[in-house]
Amino acid sequence: MYEVFAVLGPLYRRVSRRVEQNEPVEGLSIGVRAVLDLLRVHGPLTVPRMARAQALSRQFVQRMVNDAAAGGLVEAIPNPAHQRSSLIRLTDAGRTAIETVIARESELLKQVGGDLTDADVDTCVRVLTRMLEVFEHADAN
Repeated sequence: MYEVFAVLGPLYRRVSRRVEQNEPVEGLSIGVRAVLDLLRVHGPLTVPRMARAQALSRQFVQRMVNDAAAGGLVEAIPNPAHQRSSLIRLTDAGRTAIETVIARESELLKQVGGDLTDADVDTCVRVLTRMLEVFEHADAN
């Protein structure tokens, strides 16, 4: 398991650099891209909910939401469940931007496939998901 863990950091940093190199078209940072993708997958969310989902500080996620809002990619809407915590949702421009990024990243990730089987990928996802579950409460201070 340590070998898996040791690969994750460098892999994350390399992928992050590659994504940011390819994002000038949409002008998205890694943080804004993560917010947009989270909203694409889950629909409107509060900033605290996004922060918990990404294991990031609420303040950092708020800055990313502010950046995305300044670019017209997200908007705040009333939250029927909580008056003081608005829901954040994608705008049409935000949805187009994240879908463009996902399509480009999907093409790039096809290069990884090679001789990997669906079973290999399923096993990898299962291992990484289990690792995420084990460390779920690591940042709950």
